[in-house]
Amino acid sequence: MKKILLTTLTMMSLSAMAQNVMTPETLWKLGRVSALGISKDTKNVVYKVTTPSIEENKSSSKFYIVPVTGGNPTEVKETKDLLKDKNISPDGKYIVYSEEVKISKVHGKDFYPNLEKSEVQIYDGLDYRHWDTWNEGKYNHVHYKENREDAVGTDIMGNEQFDSPQKPFGGDEDYIWSPDSKKIIYVSKKKSGTQYAVSTNTNIFEYSLETGLTTNRTEENLGYDMAPQFSPAGHLTWLQMKRDGYEADKNDIIVDYNGAKINLTAAWDGTVDSYLWSKDGKKIYFAAAVDGTKQLFEVNFPGRTRIAVQVQQLTKGDFDINDLVGFAGNSIIVTRGDMNHASEIYSLDLKKNTWKQITNVNKETYDSLALSKTEKRYVTTTDGKKMLVWVILPPNFDATKKYPTLLYCQGGPQSALTQFYSFRWNFQLMAANGYIVVAPNRRGMPGHGVEWNEQISKDWGGQVMDDYLSAIDDVAKESYVDKDRLGCVGASYGGYSAFYLAGIHNNRFKTFIAHDGVFNTQSMFGTTEEVFFSNWDFGGAYWEKDNIAAQKTYTTFNPINLVDKWNSPILIIQGGKDFRVPIGQGQEAFQAAQLRGIKSRFLYFPEENHWVLKPQNAQVWQKEFFKWLKETL
Repeated sequence: MKKILLTTLTMMSLSAMAQNVMTPETLWKLGRVSALGISKDTKNVVYKVTTPSIEENKSSSKFYIVPVTGGNPTEVKETKDLLKDKNISPDGKYIVYSEEVKISKVHGKDFYPNLEKSEVQIYDGLDYRHWDTWNEGKYNHVHYKENREDAVGTDIMGNEQFDSPQKPFGGDEDYIWSPDSKKIIYVSKKKSGTQYAVSTNTNIFEYSLETGLTTNRTEENLGYDMAPQFSPAGHLTWLQMKRDGYEADKNDIIVDYNGAKINLTAAWDGTVDSYLWSKDGKKIYFAAAVDGTKQLFEVNFPGRTRIAVQVQQLTKGDFDINDLVGFAGNSIIVTRGDMNHASEIYSLDLKKNTWKQITNVNKETYDSLALSKTEKRYVTTTDGKKMLVWVILPPNFDATKKYPTLLYCQGGPQSALTQFYSFRWNFQLMAANGYIVVAPNRRGMPGHGVEWNEQISKDWGGQVMDDYLSAIDDVAKESYVDKDRLGCVGASYGGYSAFYLAGIHNNRFKTFIAHDGVFNTQSMFGTTEEVFFSNWDFGGAYWEKDNIAAQKTYTTFNPINLVDKWNSPILIIQGGKDFRVPIGQGQEAFQAAQLRGIKSRFLYFPEENHWVLKPQNAQVWQKEFFKWLKETL
């Protein structure tokens, strides 16, 4: 009898435990897994787990190894002896590295040394600030030196006012050794000032250690050239976008085969995220968005043969493959996640097409939670196209009840809306707070063909707005959706979408939330730092009066011209160090709402950029987000 009672109590305890749901505090205690590579002996995966501390307002990291076949992880203090050091030349004689060097004058004291306490910055061109930092005349430069402690380094870029690694996000993936150790390959956008701000024309450069000369390997291409790798046979490979100024152009895999540049993915209707050569050099594996997910593909490399180039999708499922780590036997090691789970490390047996999860850092947490359910839905748009819409349902969903529902507007505007796991825009957390989330793969999303992805450029307030409304209207037909409690939320272009929909929604939405959103396209053009983006997506400058596309952006598609039609509460969030969508965008929107007497709130993060990265700031963000929804929805 006692045993039965104990078993019953245990089951009741486990059941209660499983009814917990995600909270902001739990979300920011999850370990964030980063795969660092396969160990030199090929027996282990080396990875890092970064865990935020809300109390200390910072994050700390630990390093681990785990067998490539799975098993128990072992903590290690450092990883330099475990992984092959790609900064050391293949022959072991040299080291390549990057350092920031001061080249150009910017500060008052640079020009007037006797006025060293002056607080002045002087610029003769654009690129005076980027992402969240001001240009202080310092540039990332690639250096090399002999592989010994007392060696003196050589700056292979001299006095060039260019960066490698690229700013703001480039790393040591931007420079590599040639297989013969005689050359250094690096990525740089060799343009300065205003030309830098209006161009995406990075190139792949080759520096010869023997001659000291630099050659541009991609001079004929005007768009992005990035992510250089060498094939096992020694063929230089990279990712390429063709058009200058278009940051979201189709990304293709290019192989320089004995001087002939072969585009392996030219005929494939998609865009490549990242890639990895097979060990035998016969295939390239790559990750790419498709149908609301990110999957693994392969493309064969024909070499001298007449075999046709073919792209094949290898995986399917409601998950995202995020990073390609390396190979172990017949398996490829990747990181994988979904809307309910942060990324973990997995192996995929390429012959059997079977998965094995290698790390399970957050298993205990997820096992204690009732998870949300994600559903794929296909909605017919106003122009007769089929659009994928993700619908995320609350944990323990009950179709007999009615739920408040949020239209989620993705940023980019050409960022994939897949099974991603965000630590801010977290669908699991929104659903755990009792909201249904409607996340449409509207026009501008990769994963549905190049035409679908490109349509949004110069049409920010056009078809895409109809796509949003088609999605929410279709889901709102369900009996479990409370049609009187619909909200609209989004960041960046998603913030623009919230501002724009606030003026055209025809009383659909009861509340709006816009984070770092574009509110005034004209002042956005005048203050954003990557001018190529506005040039391309807006169609040109506001002073080009004969430019029909541009003028439509600054009039019809400008949210500032719809404020007189705003009639719902709006929460406006803004980062003080966001130079992509500068602070004036949020200020203008808040001031307009306040002066119109619309319930509004301004959530300002002075030290954050386009994102919210500090743990305690992130907690305030989440608490204010849901507080606003409770107040207004």
